[in-house]
Amino acid sequence: MSDSLEQAKARAESLRGQINEYNYQYYVLDAPTVPDAQYDRDMQELISIEKQFPELQSVSSPSQKVGGSALSAFEQVTHEVPMLSLDNAFDDVSLLAFEKRIYDRLKDNKALSFSCEPKLDGLAVSILYENGEMVRAATRGDGQVGENITTNVRTIANVPLKLRGENYPSRLEVRGEVFMPKKGFEALNDYQRANDGKVFANPRNAAAGSLRQLDSKVTAKRPLMFYAYSLGVVTPEDFELPRYHSARLAQLGDWGIPLCPDIDTAEGGKGCLEYYQRILTLRDDLPYDIDGVVFKVDDISVQQTLGFVARAPRWAIAQKFPAQEEITKLLDVEFQVGRTGAITPVARLEPVFVGGVTVSNATLHNQDEIDRLGVKVGDYVIIRRAGDVIPQVVSVVQAKRDDNVKDIVFPTDCPVCGSNVEKLEDEAVARCTGGLICAAQRKQALKHFASRKAFDIDGLGDKLVDQLVDADLVHSPADFFNLKLGDVVGLERMAEKSAAKLLLSLEASKATTLAKFLYALGIREVGEATAANLAMHFETLEAIRSASEDELIEVQDVGAIVAAHLHNFFNEPHNTDVIDALLEAGIHWPAIEKKPQSALPLDGQTCVVTGILSEMGRSDVKAKLQLLGAKVAGSVSKNTSFLVAGEKAGSKLTKAQELDVEVWDEATLLAFLAEHD
Repeated sequence: MSDSLEQAKARAESLRGQINEYNYQYYVLDAPTVPDAQYDRDMQELISIEKQFPELQSVSSPSQKVGGSALSAFEQVTHEVPMLSLDNAFDDVSLLAFEKRIYDRLKDNKALSFSCEPKLDGLAVSILYENGEMVRAATRGDGQVGENITTNVRTIANVPLKLRGENYPSRLEVRGEVFMPKKGFEALNDYQRANDGKVFANPRNAAAGSLRQLDSKVTAKRPLMFYAYSLGVVTPEDFELPRYHSARLAQLGDWGIPLCPDIDTAEGGKGCLEYYQRILTLRDDLPYDIDGVVFKVDDISVQQTLGFVARAPRWAIAQKFPAQEEITKLLDVEFQVGRTGAITPVARLEPVFVGGVTVSNATLHNQDEIDRLGVKVGDYVIIRRAGDVIPQVVSVVQAKRDDNVKDIVFPTDCPVCGSNVEKLEDEAVARCTGGLICAAQRKQALKHFASRKAFDIDGLGDKLVDQLVDADLVHSPADFFNLKLGDVVGLERMAEKSAAKLLLSLEASKATTLAKFLYALGIREVGEATAANLAMHFETLEAIRSASEDELIEVQDVGAIVAAHLHNFFNEPHNTDVIDALLEAGIHWPAIEKKPQSALPLDGQTCVVTGILSEMGRSDVKAKLQLLGAKVAGSVSKNTSFLVAGEKAGSKLTKAQELDVEVWDEATLLAFLAEHD
């Protein structure tokens, strides 16, 4: 035996062993360890070796069969007609070569029509109907023998247990794909996380895991769907079916079998390529995952003429989309700070081509996700990129982990400004507490500070804030009040007159209220109403700054989470430095004359605000009503004192009328507020 043949034999044996292991992990355990792109590469290499050295071909090679053996926990089902796989095309050239092979075999260049179908990324199943009633369902398994999953398939909402109409064959085997729609997948994972369950890597894994549950009650709770794509056994054999595959699918639809809404037909290879590009463009907007499209010669008689090779029909091919998953090495983790202070770990990767682009970064979301994945620096990981979605780490390839990996340590101080990092017990996201000083949050904090409901600085819009920050003139809100005419003149659309007007607006804004000052600081979850309640409760800024969390919780509408945000904010030295600088710049407000609660006009009353108000925002209205002693609720009940109803008030107004609750229109509200201003 020559050296080249010996080397080819060794490589082929190695590939067969590896692919068999992939198949076992994918089809039997539902726990694939490599992305589809790696599987495809290994399979293509094996097929190439066997073509180059025919003497190495073997009936036991994974290139000659599909999938793996059936799970022993299920009864085995032998397919009367084998469920074969499809050959793959990975580019336009391969697809056109497929078309040419058909014409060469037929010895006819007459244009052919093709049935075009999205290649659903789920689990292939066979469903058998006898006399119109479903009697059995099975997985594809190894193509010859599958698993009996009848009880589970019966629970799938869109699978009919009885066919529609009467004119159907006595035995009809429908083949198709069980899959999980994207929205259902997201909802399932949300539920799993909330209940400390297994989080699935992708919809395909979720569908396979759900369909192979031994307890069908579990399957029934999973949002599975089924779309048919072909027929298996049909008896009597002379039952008159349509001549074309696309028409047969339509016939299945008439019998109540669900079909993918995006199937179509195309003329020739050129038409197929146009369909491929159209579906590729729509891919990210489709409600289900696909990894390519399938083209089948539409004329059944031509299919029969072309026949089969060992593992696939000659009349069909799957053109795969660019891989959305790949394997690469995680080199390091850096921590980025977002505009709201959220700290996000970002994986730095060995560059890899995936989803049509070269990817070198991927998100790890938060500490909880790092813990769930069990990922470490130095690991080999599978990353996924779908369309414009930020690439993310899906799983760790544990088999490739070595002793040099390192734990990922989340920072306790902000990597941008050095402020403390806050992570509340019930929240997944860690955040920088230096909202007034952190450069990553700077523009958003400054824009909020100058906004109408905060300091209401006339002429200081978002674009001017951007310019001031970009020119390195403003780093914190206190810097607004140190601006000089020469600093502002020369900025875009800022002549001397406009600059002078802005400085006058800044000076005028120094006179404010304690409630607006607190709101302007941008403390998490402290809106106008909460700021107003804090001001009325404590009366002074110093009292608020020195309050404990327990004391803060005593304020109306302040719960444990908001109290923690307040306490952390006022105990961050960077924030207190800015607050002191604002006070030194001349920010002031009148002392609060606190009235006894019993003296407030709405003491003891509960109100609800609904509908569209033209003069004031609903949050402003709620804040003013609370300052006057009212408790503002979210729904109308028999305990509601009055309802403020703007335009399009809807069901709350109806409920108030049914309960004979007093209703105020906007004019009544404004008159009341003016009277008690």
